[in-house]
Amino acid sequence: MSLVHLTEENFDGEVIQSDIPVLVDFWATWCPPCKILAPVFEELAGEYEGKMNFAKLDTDEVRAVAQKYSIMSIPTLIVFKGGKEVERMVGALPKESLKEKIDALL
Repeated sequence: MSLVHLTEENFDGEVIQSDIPVLVDFWATWCPPCKILAPVFEELAGEYEGKMNFAKLDTDEVRAVAQKYSIMSIPTLIVFKGGKEVERMVGALPKESLKEKIDALL
């Protein structure tokens, strides 16, 4: 599954109304830790296909959604389950740490 790139228009459909949990990466093009996290995020998207959806939201392009979720620093990863935020992780976490968090939520 490819990563979904979120916009104001598709956020509700892809995240809030999703039947399975969604991990959203709030990031920006100018953010070095975001660039470090990107390949890890893509690997995990492949590993958890069918169990969890993975989506990216550029905080510079989709400011309204970033503000709605009070994104103060990036990268911020938020897991949504049943349309509600259930976990928030800030910073470029190592792959194993992310896997532990995801496994605990599934």
